Amino acid sequence: MLTVDFTRFPLAPGDRVLDLGCGAGRHAFECYRRGARVVALDRDGAELREVARWFAAMAEAREAPAGASAAAVEGDALSLPFPDDGFDVVIVSEVMEHIHDDKGVLAEAVRVLRPGGRIAVTVPRYGPEKVCWALSDAYHEVEGGHIRIYKADELVGRIRESGLRPYGLHHAHALHAPYWWIKCAVGVDNDRSPAVRAYHKLLVWDIMKKPLATRLAERLLDPVMGKSVVVYATKPHEGGR
Repeated sequence: MLTVDFTRFPLAPGDRVLDLGCGAGRHAFECYRRGARVVALDRDGAELREVARWFAAMAEAREAPAGASAAAVEGDALSLPFPDDGFDVVIVSEVMEHIHDDKGVLAEAVRVLRPGGRIAVTVPRYGPEKVCWALSDAYHEVEGGHIRIYKADELVGRIRESGLRPYGLHHAHALHAPYWWIKCAVGVDNDRSPAVRAYHKLLVWDIMKKPLATRLAERLLDPVMGKSVVVYATKPHEGGR
């Protein structure tokens, strides 16, 4: 399940890509399949070992074209172990809502992005996230949980303040918003709930089969209740050219 729309955020074979806060690696895997030279960075060593295992499996199955590469690196989003201007593309997906110094995360992302490079930033959308917070304290009052809710214009403002130039915005995953509302209503750890299990089965079916009906429904509902907001931006060349 991809949050970044690669039709709006094109990659070229050989692009140097940083998936900053990669989590389980979904965007890193897609970039690798598209021929990029990918670095997946996260602070969770156990999750990174699983990402590295999947990279190896993809290479063995020849799922990535010749010239592509992939590495999993443990590191801190506020102190990236990379030189300035080292990446053509940076993805920061569902990360900033977890970190107190979100401006620091963006500053590091800008530092390692080359002039003219592209960045995609995604966070939970204000409306659906507000419902989750209202239904359940356990949803966000946990270690490593969400510490803030962004409005779209606030996120765009943060991105502009960091020196980037936004060029696109959209919402994603409308069908996932009700799933989290149900979980928050019955207990975020209550995976035995019949409603949670039924809706989860629907989401898995949708992801695996990609039926036209749910694709059309999500396209119609994303502007209204999409769970994530996605902003695309570029790093200007020196002098703003």
